[in-house]
Amino acid sequence: MLSGRISLALRGDAAFSVSVTQPRRGAVSRPRQLDAVDRGIIEALQRNGREPFRRIAADLDVSEATVRARYARLVDDDILQVTGVTNPLGLGFDAQAMVGVRTAGAPEPVAEEIARWDEAGYVVVTAGQFDVLVELLCVDRRHLLELTNRIRELDGVTSTESFLYLELCKQVYEWGVRIS
Repeated sequence: MLSGRISLALRGDAAFSVSVTQPRRGAVSRPRQLDAVDRGIIEALQRNGREPFRRIAADLDVSEATVRARYARLVDDDILQVTGVTNPLGLGFDAQAMVGVRTAGAPEPVAEEIARWDEAGYVVVTAGQFDVLVELLCVDRRHLLELTNRIRELDGVTSTESFLYLELCKQVYEWGVRIS
């Protein structure tokens, strides 16, 4: 478990630090079954993460207390995470890339190690040409080179291929919820 402070330096003199008290892995386990109220809350918050619980409750014909309790449970169960989505380039990060990683043997140990890195925002074990895909967010290309070299040094890594993002054309999080 991570704890303490992480400092991030941006271009120029701007810098900030954040407190980290738990691992930042996101929702990576299988969810419990969702009912219509859970799905309605998720869909409302996917459209607008700041939607008032009172309005969601009225739309779903339930009490505000029900929405609050369900929201808390969805968050506790790692099914829902409401966060501000940013444009990394607008924050001063000049290098973002997807890195395909090939391993000799099981890919999970490599994926687990990379998932601990602050710069890795997305880490998945895959089937196909690559065993692991990693999305890296870096201050500049030099930082990206350092991280890809760090990946190459991990036990079990046989090769990497980096796909530097030139332009972000679409990034949405409104995929709805699966109907059970």
